[in-house]
Formats: sequence, C-alpha cells, structure tokens
Amino acid sequence: MITDDQVLQDRSAVLAAVGHHPFARHALGGHPAVRGYRRDGAVLWLVPPAHGPAGCAIGPAEPALEICVALAADGMLHPGHRLHLPRHDRGLLVDRLAVAEHSDWDFHWADTSPPAQPDEQPVVRLTDADHPALEALIDEAFPSTTSRPSDPRVVAWYGIRAGDRLVACGADRSQGDIGFIAGLTVAPDQRGRGLGASLTAGMTRALLSRHDTVGLGVYTHNVGAARLYRRLGFTNTLPLSSIRLA
Repeated sequence: MITDDQVLQDRSAVLAAVGHHPFARHALGGHPAVRGYRRDGAVLWLVPPAHGPAGCAIGPAEPALEICVALAADGMLHPGHRLHLPRHDRGLLVDRLAVAEHSDWDFHWADTSPPAQPDEQPVVRLTDADHPALEALIDEAFPSTTSRPSDPRVVAWYGIRAGDRLVACGADRSQGDIGFIAGLTVAPDQRGRGLGASLTAGMTRALLSRHDTVGLGVYTHNVGAARLYRRLGFTNTLPLSSIRLA
C-alpha cells in the first residue's frame, strides 16, 4: 500500500528527491505526466510507457521492490510493463512479482570531453538519405538493437565512413537535458580498428556541445565496452536491473 506522504506529485518533486541525478534527468525526459513514490531512501517514478520503461527507480533495491509490489497490487503496474530498478538479484522477486525478463546493466555518464583517440576517424551526422545504409549495417552487425531509423526516440544518427561505405553508426537518443548515446554499431569486418572509440568520442563531443552531461548504457557482460567507456571518461556508474512483468 502506498500512503499519501510517500507520493511525489510531479517531475520537479521527483528530481528534487533524487538530487537531480543524471539518470533521473535522462529517464524523466520531458514527460509532463510523472508520479513518484518514495520509501526508505528509494524513489520510483512512473511515466507513460509508449516508447520506453513504465517506471524507473534510484536508491536501495529492497524498498524500491516494495514500491513495485504495492503499485502492482493497486493495479498501477501491469504485465508487459518494463522497469529500470536498482541492481538486485532475481531471487528477490520470487513470490513477489512475476517477471518474464530480467537483465543487469550499468548507466554510465560523463561531463567532460574525451581525449583524442589514436588514429581517430571523423564522425559525421547522418541524414535521411543514409537510412537504407543504416538499416543494412544494423541488420548485419547489431540486429538485436532497438535503435533503428524508425525509432521515434532517436534525435539523430552519427556515423563513420570508409570511402562511400558506412562502417559504424550510433544513435543520439537524448531526451530532457541529458545527452544519451545508444545503438553503437561497427561492421564485423571493421572491428578491432578503434572505430568504436572514434565513434563514441566523436558523438560524446557533439552531444556535450548541447548538454552538460552525456550518458549511455552497457550490459554487465559486455566487459570490453565498459572498459572502453571508462577510458573515454564515462567513469560515473549507476548499477541497474531491468525487468519486464509477466
């Protein structure tokens, strides 16, 4: 059960409760319809889930999960809803929430430009004319990504060319006042040449020209990517677990 004193009525109240954390600034975006809840140091907020998670949370995992259980019991969370929650073991959900999917990832952020990379390749902003090449590269190199030219969350695409061929791409999925990089993709036959570092560095600089902070997400099993991002200045990390309710 959620009591009135635990309710945060709007976006500004949620941001104040979490100290304007970069993850909250990113996840809240510009959503006008936000309702938050707090319990024992945890803050969870719900947003319309049209193109993203229904809710996110920051703080201790146990009280965040307690909020989820209470919201599900009150009919405010439903099967199919996705949530980004503080890192937790899936075993904590047994007999409390029915979950169809569970994955661990880290939200990284940086507020300074990365250093120049060895043999850094130029990164260019792509146009609608590049969408067929983007689709072909993504289908070949990263077919599981949700970041595609048809994705309404994408603000812009950036890429690296080798002659006339697009060999690397990344999506600018910034929202609110936080820059966000997603869908970083390198052609299989071009890997190991530093294109991932060039692309991430170039995109980070481009987004920092418009935002004071840039974030990105990486699954915990992708150790090599996490090491690269730390080297490029993404040294701030928030451990998260994402779930989809069954």
